[in-house]
Amino acid sequence: MARKRKGRPVNGILVLDKPAGITSNKALQKVKHLFQAQKAGHTGSLDPLATGVLPICLGEATKVSHYLLDANKSYRAKCALGTVTTTGDSDGDILDQSPVPELSKNQLLELLSSFEGAQEQTPPMFSALKHNGRPLYEYARKGIEIERKSRPVTIFNITLLDYDLKNTAAELQSSNMQAFIEIEVKCSKGTYIRTLCEDIGKKIGCGAHISALRRIDSEPFSLSQAITLEQLLSQFNSTDDTDNKPDFKTMDQLLLPTDFAIQQFPAIDLNAGQLDKIQHGITIDVQPDINSSDYRLYYKKTLIALAVLDDNSHLKPKRLLFL
Repeated sequence: MARKRKGRPVNGILVLDKPAGITSNKALQKVKHLFQAQKAGHTGSLDPLATGVLPICLGEATKVSHYLLDANKSYRAKCALGTVTTTGDSDGDILDQSPVPELSKNQLLELLSSFEGAQEQTPPMFSALKHNGRPLYEYARKGIEIERKSRPVTIFNITLLDYDLKNTAAELQSSNMQAFIEIEVKCSKGTYIRTLCEDIGKKIGCGAHISALRRIDSEPFSLSQAITLEQLLSQFNSTDDTDNKPDFKTMDQLLLPTDFAIQQFPAIDLNAGQLDKIQHGITIDVQPDINSSDYRLYYKKTLIALAVLDDNSHLKPKRLLFL
C-alpha cells in the first residue's frame, strides 16, 4: 500500500525573491512549510549571498522542474576589485589584495566584451556540484581541492551599470571605499557569476570577488513576478476567520500555473478517446503540425500530459500530470 504523503496536494510555481543569508534549500523548505505542500522542489541553486528569482515548484509542477534547470538566466553583480577571497565572494577569507590598475571606461568596456560568447568555464570549489555524492563545498571547507572539468557556457551579454576603479593600498582596508564594477549578465545555464567575476579581476590585473549578486530573471520568470518570504509569511498569518487557519485560498493565488514553465512547447487538445489512451500509456494517432521536442496535451483546458513523437510521428505520452 502506497504511503500517503503529508500535506496539501497544492500545485503550481511560486517565483520566490530569495533573501540573502540562506541556502536555496532552506528557502525551499520554508515555502513548502508555509504552503503545507506535499511535494516541492527548486529549479537551480542560488548562493547564500545571492538574492532574487528562485522558482519553486509545488506538487505536480515538480514534474516539469527539469525544463527550468536548462533556462537562461540574468544577474546583476557587484564585483569588488583588488581583493581575492577563498570563496570568490565576500563570505570568504581574504587571500590577496592588490591595487587596481588605471583603466578608461572604453578599456573596461572592451575588457568586459571579451568575456561574451561561448566558452569553457571551470566550476568553483565552493559550489553545490557533487563529487562522490558530496557537494564540492564540503571538500573546500576541509581544504581539499578536487579536480573539476571545465564545461561549456555562454555569456550572451555583459552590460556595465556602474564602476569606480579608484583603489589605493589604504582604501583596500575599507570595504566602503573599495573599487568595484557593477554589471548585468545574461548567460546560459551552468554559468557561475563568481567565476566570471574572478576571471574579470584576473584580466584587469588586481583580482576580484563578488560582493553582491541578484538574479533578475530565470526564463520565463522575472523579478516582477517574485514574492518575498515576508509577503508569503504575511499571507500565512492572515487567518481565515471561519476556522482560524491560514488563508490557503489566497496563498494559492500567488502560484503560477504549471504550464507557465513549458509555454515553449506546442499545445494540443484531446478528445475523450484520446485522453483514455494517453492515461494508459498508449500512443495516439495524432501528427502535430509543428515539430518540437515535447508537446503539451490538454483535456477540457486542463494540462494532463507531456508527449513526444514516436517513429511514426504520432504522439506518445512522456509524463502524466494531474491524472
